[in-house]
Amino acid sequence: MKHVNIKTITDLHNDALRGIDFYAEELVILQERLQEIAAANTATPVLMEVDHFQDEFIIHNRKLSELRAAFKKNHHKMEEQLLELAGFADEATFVENEDLYESYVTEEKMVNELRHDFNRFASKWL
Repeated sequence: MKHVNIKTITDLHNDALRGIDFYAEELVILQERLQEIAAANTATPVLMEVDHFQDEFIIHNRKLSELRAAFKKNHHKMEEQLLELAGFADEATFVENEDLYESYVTEEKMVNELRHDFNRFASKWL
């Protein structure tokens, strides 16, 4: 079985966790702005958009939480393998981490697109 030095993925892992925290905080800020819009505008079309963005924020918060948990689980697995394999992790664990990082990058792009869409919406109604 091929082994990969665990130090090669630590930086990406930590960057992803910091990014997840950043985007989770960003969604909280967007949620607060959404509440301001909902309080100031009671027209049905606006409220429909408010519901849409509320749903999107919930979905992305959930995804970020799932990614955070998956990265922590993967990190724990790596720590166990580090002790067992003298500083190395199984290639499968490394591949799992790469897949998680790709999922994070995809989620990051989606949250950024959502933020831009929301900012366009908010500029009309704030």
